[in-house]
Amino acid sequence: MKPEDIAKVCHEANRAYCTTLGDTSQVEWSKSPDWQKQSAINGVKFHIDNPSAGPAGSHENWLKEKLATGWKAGPVKNPETKEHPCCVPYAELPEDQRRKDALFVAIVHACLDS
Repeated sequence: MKPEDIAKVCHEANRAYCTTLGDTSQVEWSKSPDWQKQSAINGVKFHIDNPSAGPAGSHENWLKEKLATGWKAGPVKNPETKEHPCCVPYAELPEDQRRKDALFVAIVHACLDS
């Protein structure tokens, strides 16, 4: 599978997981903005290049990208103000958010192994 295909699977799984948490703000891949798609693709490529990086590594890579593009911590995800509640170190994430990182990593590796 190409990184873009794996990123789509990761995005849709993340969207489904968020829905179980009551977060219905995620839109399907085809309606997602380019910056969001590129972020997922970058995450997949990170794991291709760093196969031993686990969920914490995944989050720290995501956080590094977010901070480099002007995002900061905020109470809710807001693309206009570039605020996101997960713009914190991995150790400060709630468990349900850590599971999103674990899910992302597991999907990437499952898709690469197939």
